[in-house]
Amino acid sequence: MIRYPTREAPGTAVVDPDNHYLYLVQRGGTALRYGVGVGGEGFAWSGVATVHSKQEWPDWYPPEEMLRRKPELRRSMIELPSGIGMHGGPENPLGARALYLWQGNKDTLYRIHGTNEPQTIGTNVSSGCIRLTNEDIVDLYDRTPIGTKVVVIPSAGAPSRFQS
Repeated sequence: MIRYPTREAPGTAVVDPDNHYLYLVQRGGTALRYGVGVGGEGFAWSGVATVHSKQEWPDWYPPEEMLRRKPELRRSMIELPSGIGMHGGPENPLGARALYLWQGNKDTLYRIHGTNEPQTIGTNVSSGCIRLTNEDIVDLYDRTPIGTKVVVIPSAGAPSRFQS
């Protein structure tokens, strides 16, 4: 828990990509602070989204664009009910929990999720998702209801892909 004066309402998740933190706004000018890994070069973004759904030990369905960019991923994939992907579990890149971010009726394809690579927290490494340690995502998941507002602060050089 840290001091965090903001205009955002309690319960809002604010991601500060430049400083690699996610703040869950609390009452009285405070917030819970979690270290995060964020989008690597060319994958940073900013804007406002909403937690549309949540899953424990989620299956991972990498977008076709990611599979083209990293063809070696296909070796770890199998045919699942919703397409080519990987079952949830300790080896899955989404980690222990995932919060699915939408804007209006559209899936942004970005997630706030755990990771099987905790050493990447504090770095710019993902394809745009916000990653936390599995311990932290379990805590955030339990505190974050569906409908939670998520604000990703603009970063130096990051385009705003989603407007509020």
